[in-house]
Amino acid sequence: MSNLFTRDTRRVLIYCLSVLVLLSLALAPGGFQLRGADLQYPIAVVAAESGDLYIADRQLPGIWRLRDGKVEPYWTAKKKFRTPLNAIRCLAIDGNGKLLAGDSATRDIYRFNAEGEEPTALTGGGIGIPMGIAVDADGNLLVTDLELHCVWKVAGEGGRPEKIAMVRAPAGITMDAEGRAWIISRGMDPVQRLAADGSLETVVAGRPFRFPHDIVLDEKGAAFITDGLGKAIWHVVEGAEPLKLVDGAPLVNPVGISRQGGKLVVVDSRARSVFTVDSEGQLTPLARPDK
Repeated sequence: MSNLFTRDTRRVLIYCLSVLVLLSLALAPGGFQLRGADLQYPIAVVAAESGDLYIADRQLPGIWRLRDGKVEPYWTAKKKFRTPLNAIRCLAIDGNGKLLAGDSATRDIYRFNAEGEEPTALTGGGIGIPMGIAVDADGNLLVTDLELHCVWKVAGEGGRPEKIAMVRAPAGITMDAEGRAWIISRGMDPVQRLAADGSLETVVAGRPFRFPHDIVLDEKGAAFITDGLGKAIWHVVEGAEPLKLVDGAPLVNPVGISRQGGKLVVVDSRARSVFTVDSEGQLTPLARPDK
């Protein structure tokens, strides 16, 4: 009887302590931090010059903002299909610091001019499945289209897209210092580089990646690529064989990638997590599910 009483007493004490901890968090400045139940299926991330991180969540659906260590909803879309950003796919920041988002539900790219305002559609539904957005030096948007296997060019203020290249199963895209677009695709020769004159050249040949999603460049021009099925982040230096910077756990399905403060920022849709990655491949969680 005394042993049973002791166990019950411990359970009551643990429960009371848990309640006190939760209340202290709720009453503290800033309230609760992000929990795993919040991030549902993060697929893209972009870093703003302000230091904010924006995270696209396919199943929210919508966008989270990570600011000063706190994650909060930035934009929540309707759950009704064919409504804006119901099927959000990608993010970018334009030359004026405005957030861009690609959506396959409405086949369009949206610009956010201010928090809380309805985002503006830029192409009138002129894109199939937008998987990546890059912004060139003139403010034009370059958008990869997984459905139509091409890269579109869209004027910064919006308008009818212009097809500028055909690429098999394109996904992520980013710009280099010379104004060339680096494109990651899921076909053969998965890293292609698009020059301003529309010519394509192969940077990585063959099929070294299992299922690549996104690409970003560092200040030296080296590329970093997320590989979902490979549970890896690859480091690519032109002229050399791709190498894995991160391989395996805690990565489960790394998808979106960006850079901030000299480090990579990676979102993992199945781990429901956001990580920073340093030059040695060390991962630090910024947000992840409670264990």
